[in-house]
Amino acid sequence: MIKALLAVLMLYGAQDSSLVLGPAEIYGESHRQELMHTTLGSIEVGRNYLENNFSGTLIQSLSAIPGIQARNIGSGQSHASIRGLWGHRMVIAVDGIKHEGQQWGEEHGLEIDPLGIDRVELIKGPSSLLFGSDAVGGVLSLFTNYLPTRSFQGRAQLNFRSNNLSTGVSAHLEGRKEHFFWRMHLGGTLYADYRVPTDSIEYYSYRIPLHKRTLRNTAGREENASLMLGYVGEQLRNDFKVSVNDSKCGFFANAHGLEVRLSKINYDASRQDIDLPWQQVTHLTLHNHTHYHADRVLLEGDVAWQMNHREEHSEPVPHGYMPLPPDELERSFHKHCLTGKFGVTIPLSGQNRLQGGIDIEWQHNRRGGWGFILPDFETLSAGIYLLDRHCFSDELYIHAGLRYDPTWTAIHAYTDWFPTPGDEGKSIYKQRAVESKRHFDPFSWSVGVVWGPERWVLKGNLGKSFRVPSPKEMGADGVNYALFRYERGTADLLPEESYQMDLSVNWLGESLQVSLDPYLNYFPNYIYLNPSPAFEEGLQLYRYTQASVLRTGAELTIMYKILQRLELELKGEYLLARQMDGAKKGYSLPFTPPWGGNAGLTYRFSEEGYVRLDFRFAGAQNDIVPPEKATEGWYTLNFYAGKAFQSGRTTLKLGLRAENLLNRRYYDHTSYYRMIGVPEPGINLSLLLGIHF
Repeated sequence: MIKALLAVLMLYGAQDSSLVLGPAEIYGESHRQELMHTTLGSIEVGRNYLENNFSGTLIQSLSAIPGIQARNIGSGQSHASIRGLWGHRMVIAVDGIKHEGQQWGEEHGLEIDPLGIDRVELIKGPSSLLFGSDAVGGVLSLFTNYLPTRSFQGRAQLNFRSNNLSTGVSAHLEGRKEHFFWRMHLGGTLYADYRVPTDSIEYYSYRIPLHKRTLRNTAGREENASLMLGYVGEQLRNDFKVSVNDSKCGFFANAHGLEVRLSKINYDASRQDIDLPWQQVTHLTLHNHTHYHADRVLLEGDVAWQMNHREEHSEPVPHGYMPLPPDELERSFHKHCLTGKFGVTIPLSGQNRLQGGIDIEWQHNRRGGWGFILPDFETLSAGIYLLDRHCFSDELYIHAGLRYDPTWTAIHAYTDWFPTPGDEGKSIYKQRAVESKRHFDPFSWSVGVVWGPERWVLKGNLGKSFRVPSPKEMGADGVNYALFRYERGTADLLPEESYQMDLSVNWLGESLQVSLDPYLNYFPNYIYLNPSPAFEEGLQLYRYTQASVLRTGAELTIMYKILQRLELELKGEYLLARQMDGAKKGYSLPFTPPWGGNAGLTYRFSEEGYVRLDFRFAGAQNDIVPPEKATEGWYTLNFYAGKAFQSGRTTLKLGLRAENLLNRRYYDHTSYYRMIGVPEPGINLSLLLGIHF
């Protein structure tokens, strides 16, 4: 059993060679093993699922999974949310390393190509033991390091989306000869301004007409490239990977200071051009992973360096007391992150396995430009953890662990480059951030049990996790035009703690599979942006504050095989959040998703083909935090189809998606554009053509 486990760890999973195309393949024959893998609720999906559910971005492609939501910012950008927690409350990990960009920037997406991923593991619930701070809500683990099985193989995809005229290409080549292997990936996407089913929107009492129902200046482009070189032997595997992601996209022009009324730019001249204001993000990663196993020990080590450079460009227009800026560079952020990890796994006996490790991460972020929102900072964090797993039998085991993460954060002072009128007619240079150093000593712990008798898999997990306040939460003081608000930090925030209980009940029958995942967590000092009735520099003021918060909810999935080729799938999720003290005691939290789900009927006309009719819905969200506005319930009708054609070792795949067939006008409560009355996109046709060889 131990040798089999080590072999699995060695290969990072098997190649995803299945030709099953339907969205329901997350429940395959290996689903039981996946459920037994962790004491928390978890779901794994392979490359097939990502290809057949491709919706423009990685998070939109995963949004049909209960418990994960896509927080959309236009058609080309989206953030992940696990059970209503996002940003610094969930970890995105790539091949075991935390993806570090400008996570505070909620108006840009992940710097990751969704078509370059082999497998995704979603862990719902606190995962601080393995990933440290920020894993309060869960972990989205992405794997791009599967071993090639032949001397030369690959795949290529071409995709198109009608709503924003998106065209994307992706090519992946790889090979293995004896002990050495290589993998190369290239990808790129171009998209235009996207359409919405409305002729006008309202922004701070201004009625703004939309030219041909398009959202001005939401076009963009993205390029991705990666190269992996590796060695694999009987006991040792080492792989080195370099990857780069570069993207440029426009900000909705009418929301960024109402430029359409003031600017000389003709925003309606073309749907494809990227005018001011726009942002560009470049993310570079170098990652070396070493994996060694002997008879009684497994050693793993990672060293990674990430560089994230982000620029925001805007027309030089005076704001408040700011004079005419000297150029178009409104903001820039240059972040370096160095990560080191070392872990060891020792089987103490046939039933007991001990796992421990040390993590170190250093971050260095510098700002530039004439606008301010985030100060310069450095962060150093170190973590040490110890986990123990005891198997009473193949059907029953317990899991327990402890972790300690000392963290140091240094925030640098910042003073405006222009004077502001002060008392008695004197002009002052306003200080927006003060010099400060903070030290945090958080502990976390967890204990869980998994029991899998016959067709049941039952789980329970109880734990405490933590999150260190981010530099933006402590030091922000500026306008965030992309999100239509003024944000201000609080310097003396306490570390955020979460006490959580997770349960999972799973029935795995031949024709019926049911999964119910209820949870309850309590935050003594939850950090969030509290909307206030005040205005600063013409925008609503949001201030970071803390309150005790209780959150509870559940996800339900039912899959029933009506006939051999006909499947019914029902999914639902519900979340209730309540502030237990503070100025808004009794209220919910901003952007809390409403209850919702989807029902899908899939017919497989062959082993390699399917058609699916999908009904997605959400309830009204009236449980809000003033001055947040309520959102009405909605539903959409969607159609999916796919077919694979195989000849020898070559497989041709064709996928078709038709979303919002009825062209319904609706508002997603978790969308940022909902704040200015922008509905979700109308009917959208997607086509994906792929070849695997």
